[in-house]
Amino acid sequence: MQTNHLLAMFSGVLLLLGLIAFFLGRAKAARVRANGTAMYAQPDQYAWFAVVATAGPAITVGAVGAFLMLLLGANIPTLYLLAGSLVIAAIGLLVGMSQVKPDFHARQAIERVIRWVLVAAAMISIFTTFGILFSIIFEALRFFQMHSFWDFITGTVWNPGASFLAAAGRAEEGGSAAQFGSVPLFAGTFMITGIAMLVAIPVGLLSAIYMAEFAPQRVRTLAKPTLEVLAGIPTVVYGFFAAITVAPIIVNVAGALGLDASFNNAIAPGLVMGIMIIPFISSLSDDVINAVPDSMRQGSLALGMTKGETIRDVVIPAALPGIISASLLAVSRAMGETMIVVMAAGMRPNLTANPLEDMTTVTVRIVAALTGDLEFESAETLSAFALGLVLFAVTLSLNLVSVLMIRRFREKYRVNNL
Repeated sequence: MQTNHLLAMFSGVLLLLGLIAFFLGRAKAARVRANGTAMYAQPDQYAWFAVVATAGPAITVGAVGAFLMLLLGANIPTLYLLAGSLVIAAIGLLVGMSQVKPDFHARQAIERVIRWVLVAAAMISIFTTFGILFSIIFEALRFFQMHSFWDFITGTVWNPGASFLAAAGRAEEGGSAAQFGSVPLFAGTFMITGIAMLVAIPVGLLSAIYMAEFAPQRVRTLAKPTLEVLAGIPTVVYGFFAAITVAPIIVNVAGALGLDASFNNAIAPGLVMGIMIIPFISSLSDDVINAVPDSMRQGSLALGMTKGETIRDVVIPAALPGIISASLLAVSRAMGETMIVVMAAGMRPNLTANPLEDMTTVTVRIVAALTGDLEFESAETLSAFALGLVLFAVTLSLNLVSVLMIRRFREKYRVNNL
């Protein structure tokens, strides 16, 4: 029998056992309560505890078995695994029914189960993060055994050359000439991200201030969803817009000013990327500005300050921690963008301070290194993990700096208001 049919049968039988547990548990609790015996919980709560006792262990056993089969390669027949889970469900049904008695706290038991489920969900996210980090670190260490870490973070030339020959045992044919200096990649990343922030932060913050403090409700109802539509547009569409529309405009404007600009330049993806992340800053900033108590606004106006002074000196300082968080979220989003950069800025690692020239970013090189016909053991492929590790460290440092800035402004604002 196919696995899909087995899973369908398992789900149906488990659902049937859950329904039986619910109705039997509620009926037994109702009978006990009808006899005048005081109970610690309602009949429905005993019924739901019986359902949890029936389905919870069965699902746990099935999930653990699937984990052992898929990730650890254990040879467990699917039929036996599902049959064993159903046996566990039947035992759980009996245990759940036996606990339907006056002195059992069914509500507290359900709350404990919910608490453990929430803890498990939190632990899964934490373990996933560490799993991602460890997988990057192990592969990055393999790359740093081939090339110097210092040359990687300080080198100004990124030229993998024929490094794939080294993985094939033919390094003498050209693999030794490879250069993996990451400075041009990170320089391009920071430049394009900086241009995007110069567009997104002023426009997003000012639009949030307008919608929160000045816009009528009718305008706000229409403008905010329209602005957030920008976040739902696929990045490849932004890439087409940057390459076909924005880049030629920049070339024409630069030519009119007597400057030489390439059609693959850093300004075009920076501008379009800034437009793309405006909703991140605008929506979050709007929420934190609206969260500022109206009593603070009213008190400022009562002291004779104008509306503009109130926004500048009271509302914005109070909402500044949230605005910083929104800006750092937008920075992380911009640093991880790939498609717009590929289509508008090119893929050539170019260390330059001129935004009118072509350049590329770290994420673009990661994609380029992990695609194609390259051997996984080659230095060029493993360099993607090294770039990912350094990028992870950079974003982590930015997050730590943002946390320190948020705490500083919160303490400063709290002291000024004492």
